[in-house]
Amino acid sequence: MSEPASISSGIAARYASAVFDLAKEGKAIAKLETNVDDLAAALESSADLRDLISSPVYSRDVQGGAVNAISKKMKLQPIMANTLSLMATKRRLFVLPQLVAQLRALIAEDKGEVTAEVTSATAMTKAQSDKLAKTLKANVGKDVIIKATVDESLIGGLVVKVGSKMIDTSIRSKLNSLQNAMKEVG
Repeated sequence: MSEPASISSGIAARYASAVFDLAKEGKAIAKLETNVDDLAAALESSADLRDLISSPVYSRDVQGGAVNAISKKMKLQPIMANTLSLMATKRRLFVLPQLVAQLRALIAEDKGEVTAEVTSATAMTKAQSDKLAKTLKANVGKDVIIKATVDESLIGGLVVKVGSKMIDTSIRSKLNSLQNAMKEVG
């Protein structure tokens, strides 16, 4: 299962690197970021688009025509529109979600930002989120963008992932540690 995922990730990384380099060369990173956000929103909201990029039933011509129409409708920059067209020609549209993620990572790195995945038992307020971002910025040394999710099974506390580091202060984690310690004693 991991092999197809790594292949997709590798393909997406190559396309993302090329698109990012061209956008940087053309001083169009801000426009690229807008395009990436628009594509991410379209992928999230449109089941038809997800079906178009992943289904082998659609021919190259159908995918290419659809991508060109979408590019015009979304007013994508030529770099992005041409890349999507090339991907359709090469039957590589299935990596579009990974491409979006890779481009977001490259843009964030260029801006000196890092994303922190934060899972909490209840939704965090704006003040809590800002305070956490400020604290993480002091530790990481970069601006931190918080991507928050809620998991009620945590009972309380947070699970914070920044890059390869994970900090788990959830009550669920502490209860599991206590349970393991009690098993060792008894």
